[in-house]
Amino acid sequence: MIIPAIHEATTNYLWPGLQSTDNSGVYQNVLDGRSGGWWFGNGWCCSNPSLPWGGGFGAAEGDVLFFNNIRNADKNEWVSTIEKNCGEASATNSFPIADKVMNDAPFVAELYEAWDFGPVIFEDVILIATGGDTNFCTDSPWNYNGATNVSITGVTSTVGADSVTCNVESITLWGPM
Repeated sequence: MIIPAIHEATTNYLWPGLQSTDNSGVYQNVLDGRSGGWWFGNGWCCSNPSLPWGGGFGAAEGDVLFFNNIRNADKNEWVSTIEKNCGEASATNSFPIADKVMNDAPFVAELYEAWDFGPVIFEDVILIATGGDTNFCTDSPWNYNGATNVSITGVTSTVGADSVTCNVESITLWGPM
């Protein structure tokens, strides 16, 4: 994720996440602009169970953020590793939600105020799902209420023995429709 400019404190959240099938919450890595600068952290929002947010760090325009979310069924948790600029800052957090089945991977600009920053760019996106159905990767994405202009490039999928790997070159959220 490449960080856009921020011009003032606004209640806007930019995030990729994993949505549970029971709609009990979203496991997300959030870029938060409420302080007037960007802060990047992760957590389980906003319902059952109620959990504290994990650690994070500040980010500035042009920084490149990496995130890796992995389900560890043996320990009944999801583990998130987030990093800035190849190791300049990092945090690893775990959340006891491995019982949650995730079936949606939203990339979101959650706006409560004006979009006063540039495009939100996600590059080198890799999604791995159990099973053999490639539709989650190859079907057209769902744009909630046509909320944003979006472009997606370089989508490929590979079927393995028990999983499908979806590679996406880039997802760019350009701004509201």
